[in-house]
Amino acid sequence: MRIVVQKFGGTSVATPESRLAAASHIERARSDGYSVVVVVSAMGRRGDPYATDSLLSLLDGTDGVAKREADLLMACGETISAVVFAGVLRSRGHAVTVLTGAQAGIVTNGEFGNARIVDIRPDHILAKLNEGQIVVVTGFQGADETGELTTLGRGGSDTTATALGVALSAEVVDIFTDVSGIMTADPRIVKEARQLEQVTYNEICNLAYQGAKVIHPRAVEIAMQRNIPIRVRSTHSEDLGTLVTQSAHQLEHGALVNQNAWGIAHTANVAQIRVEGEGVGTSSIFALMAERGISVDLISVTPQQVAFTVADEVADVAIRLLDELGYQPQLRRNCAKVSVVGAGMTGVPGVMARIVTALAQEKIEILQSADSHTTIWVLVDGSHMVAAVRALHRSFCLAAAMV
Repeated sequence: MRIVVQKFGGTSVATPESRLAAASHIERARSDGYSVVVVVSAMGRRGDPYATDSLLSLLDGTDGVAKREADLLMACGETISAVVFAGVLRSRGHAVTVLTGAQAGIVTNGEFGNARIVDIRPDHILAKLNEGQIVVVTGFQGADETGELTTLGRGGSDTTATALGVALSAEVVDIFTDVSGIMTADPRIVKEARQLEQVTYNEICNLAYQGAKVIHPRAVEIAMQRNIPIRVRSTHSEDLGTLVTQSAHQLEHGALVNQNAWGIAHTANVAQIRVEGEGVGTSSIFALMAERGISVDLISVTPQQVAFTVADEVADVAIRLLDELGYQPQLRRNCAKVSVVGAGMTGVPGVMARIVTALAQEKIEILQSADSHTTIWVLVDGSHMVAAVRALHRSFCLAAAMV
C-alpha cells in the first residue's frame, strides 16, 4: 500500500472554499494511487469560533480548571474540524472514517497540555485504508496508557502528521498551509524573499527553532528518524512547495547548487541577562532556571561572566531568582535574535566575517553571538532587527536566483 499523510492547518479548513481546495489535494493523491490519511488542525486562528486560542479564551478569569480538563476543551477544536471536513469529503462521494488521536492509536505520556508521543498503534488506520477509505485523524491529541485524553502542545498537528507518517511508512508527509513553501526570510520583512525548492531536516529545524513558523521542529525531528520526506505546500496551489529531506544537496529549478546560507530567521522580544564576577556559579544559575521552568538560550560562559537570553515575559522572574542567589544580574530588554541558517556553512571560513561586516555597514552592534554546524546566531537591539534581517539576506545573496 502506497500511503501519503496530508496535514491541513487551521486556515486550510477554516472556510468552505479552503475545505474544497484541501479536498482536491486528497482526490489528486488518490488518483495517483495513494491511500490517504488526513490530519486536521482546529479551524481558523485566534478570534475564529473554534480555533484553539478561542476555546482557551473561554477560561479567562477562571482559576479552577485543571490541565486535564483544559485538554478536554482544547481537543474539541480538532474534533469539530475533522467532522466538518469528513462531511465535505463524503458529499463528494468518498468513503471516510474520522478517528480521534486515541482511536488512531496515538499513545502519549501523561503530561497534560504538552504530551509526548511514546507509541503509535496504527492497526485501526490500516484496516480502514484497506477498505478503501480516507481516514481523517484529529491532530494535536492522543491518550496516555490509562486512556486519559492529552494534547501535544504547540505544533501538535504537525507532530501528529509526521508521527503517523513514520508509523505507516508513508512515502511522504504533506504539510498544507497558507504559504507556498519555506522562504529564505519572512516575506513581511524581506520583500525579495524566495521560496526554497529543497532544504534538509537540520536546516528547517534550525529555521523553525529560530522563529520561522512554517512547521514545528518536533515534527521534523520525528520524520528525520525514519527519513520520511516532508513537503511544505500551499492549500491553494498545485505546486509541490518545499521538499524537506535528509540530503544536503540543494536544488534550484532542478539544478544542483552550492550555497553557504539558505535562510534568515528572527525571534523578537528577547531579554539578555548577564552575571559577572570571578567564579560565577554557572551550574547553580542554570539549575535554578530549569527548576522554575525558564527556558534559556544563546548561552555564553567565561570564567568572569555568564550571559544568556530568555523571553521578555519571564525576564523579571529570572532577575528576581538571581537576586535571591546573591548575584547582581544586568538585564537588557527588547533584544532580538537573528539567525543565519545553512548546512553549507559547516567548515567554511569567512562566514562570520561576512555577518559582522554586513551588520557593521548598517551600524548594528552585535550584543552576543553563538554558532553550531548549521546556524550562526547574533543578538541585536530589537530596534535593529528588521535592518539586520535585511542586511544578512542581502549579504548572502538569498534574493538572487542561484544557478
